Amino acid sequence: MNYKINFLKIKTVLLLSIFLIGCEVYGQEEMKMGEESSQLRTHEDKELQWGPCPDFMPVGCTIAVLHGDPSKKNVDIFFKVPPNYDIPAHYHSSAERMILVSGELQVTYEGEKEKIMKVGTYAYGPANKLHTAKCLGKDPCVLFIAFEEPLDAFPKVTKH
Repeated sequence: MNYKINFLKIKTVLLLSIFLIGCEVYGQEEMKMGEESSQLRTHEDKELQWGPCPDFMPVGCTIAVLHGDPSKKNVDIFFKVPPNYDIPAHYHSSAERMILVSGELQVTYEGEKEKIMKVGTYAYGPANKLHTAKCLGKDPCVLFIAFEEPLDAFPKVTKH
């Protein structure tokens, strides 16, 4: 058999794994004897621990884990980018359920028309569907995202 190694994908998975391990160690909430506690957070919460996005994202992108373990099913995050920020083409192994909590975001899924999200807009992104986005205007864009499967992100694979 002939296997082709995709080093960019391996590097992305490794960097995301390091981030996920950090989230596990420095999670937002501590559990007591297996019990969950309720939470109330805003994207402006000073106690949120923002970490880096995968390395294929331009500088300025950050993620805060709100609930769950990013290496397991059902994790909730805030995803934040600065104004006029282009989110490059990428996909996730998981479906995403999103609500924009700050800014204005232009989103385009492969094979679909461009859509504009305003604060309070809900969006659903299918698993493995390539998409891009751009934060419009003068305010940062913050998305609440609920992932069904473990958190990951992979850049568009370019053919050489």
